[in-house]
Amino acid sequence: MKQSHITRRAFALLTIALAALGMSSFATASAAETPIPKPDGKPADMSKPVQVFILMGQSNMVGMGALSGGSVRWGKEFIEPVVSVYPGAYDPKADYDALKPEKTLALQSFGGGEPTPYPGGGTQVVRGFIQPAETGLFEFNPGYGDSEQNIMVVSGVEVHRMEPGTKAVKKSIKLTAGEKVPFKITYLTEHASGLGWMARVDVPGTLNTLVRQQGKFPYLLDETGNWSERKDVRFVRYMSGQGPLNNEWMGIRGGTIGPEYGIGHVVGNAIDAPVMILKSCIGNRSLGWDLLPPGSERFVEGDKVYAGYKDKPDSWPVDPAKGTATEPPPWLDKNGKPIEWYAGLQWDADTGDAKKALADLPKHYPDATKYEVAGFFFWQGEKDGGSPVHSAHYEKNLVAFIKALRKEFNAPNAKFVLGTMGEAVKGSGDKVMEGQLAVDGTSGKYPEFKGNVATVYTHPMAQGGAGNGHYNKNAEVYMDVGEAMGRAMAELFKK
Repeated sequence: MKQSHITRRAFALLTIALAALGMSSFATASAAETPIPKPDGKPADMSKPVQVFILMGQSNMVGMGALSGGSVRWGKEFIEPVVSVYPGAYDPKADYDALKPEKTLALQSFGGGEPTPYPGGGTQVVRGFIQPAETGLFEFNPGYGDSEQNIMVVSGVEVHRMEPGTKAVKKSIKLTAGEKVPFKITYLTEHASGLGWMARVDVPGTLNTLVRQQGKFPYLLDETGNWSERKDVRFVRYMSGQGPLNNEWMGIRGGTIGPEYGIGHVVGNAIDAPVMILKSCIGNRSLGWDLLPPGSERFVEGDKVYAGYKDKPDSWPVDPAKGTATEPPPWLDKNGKPIEWYAGLQWDADTGDAKKALADLPKHYPDATKYEVAGFFFWQGEKDGGSPVHSAHYEKNLVAFIKALRKEFNAPNAKFVLGTMGEAVKGSGDKVMEGQLAVDGTSGKYPEFKGNVATVYTHPMAQGGAGNGHYNKNAEVYMDVGEAMGRAMAELFKK
């Protein structure tokens, strides 16, 4: 990556901020030190190679930060729904509460999978009551497809309006558990149904609550209050041969998030070139077995031989006379069939998916003709922590992993940033953490990693959560760690 691709002003501001705080290592900086600006909406300079950052790991990197309290089909919260049909097409000047309907129908089923069909004809209006089971701030999505073209009012507040040919405009409303309030849905076309979804948007720790209610991570919203979208950062995601599961401009979508949004915005701001965040990983994987890189050799510990790359199973009894040359017995399932898994299979799958995406670059980054693998992000360690042997060999495997990735992608100068497990505390004797800290280019013990590897200590950001509990699905943890890892990567490029 050329230094000209780095925005000098951005780095100057970051350096001043760190100096003011007396910090010497970017990896230890808090995720909230330097404000992150909103995306400007401008596309990248496509004359420059796409700078690709590959994200790998296990469930930490996959990410389980909740977007909201969950959007669910509505149903039993709606009481006494009645649809009334008025003559003629919808008239915005008409007062349908004052007009006499041609027909009415009490809806025996409203919401769920099979709502009672409406009579059709004319302008259809549904009235009734909502009685929520819990207190909170709610958002409504009435209708599905064409039937979304309607106006919904709850307790006198317009919570949804979608006129034909326009985007929906929504407003959340506070409701109290057990309190019955009126609702009305006026359909603007002949398309109408009782399908609908509602979501509580103030559940603590969800991204909706953090951003829309608490004002955190404001760059995730555009000027209209919708989720922002970057036109210079592409987000692509594969998972064990499945994908692309995401192939879009960087913006909040789906129901859960990982650290990719914090990473993508920070790196996108710091680099004056097209950026691709390419995530290729799956949960419950260990570095000592599933992600074991090519070149890893068998070793003997105690009375067992432990697998090298492409060996199986994980370990088997050693013949003292043969040592590592002891061949493993057949590895069979309970039905006697061979088990196809082997040491490094997940390495092969994850690197293979990333290569597949890069081999078809224009599909994953429109108008792109060339790319450089500029860096790697790695957040992993829980599964190794459950094995004393894998924990003891984590540092050795991590060093091999960093070197193998650079070789695999022909990127000898690519930077590498990793995060520790949020539950792991410095000085606790955690072997996985000790290995992760050992490779840090500033405070670690490998001169070859100076200026090109950084370890981010995530415990202060974990809010008491743990990776194997997905940090209680707290989106703030994933955003804070993502920003910190992104800043660590930017600092490596500055150096």
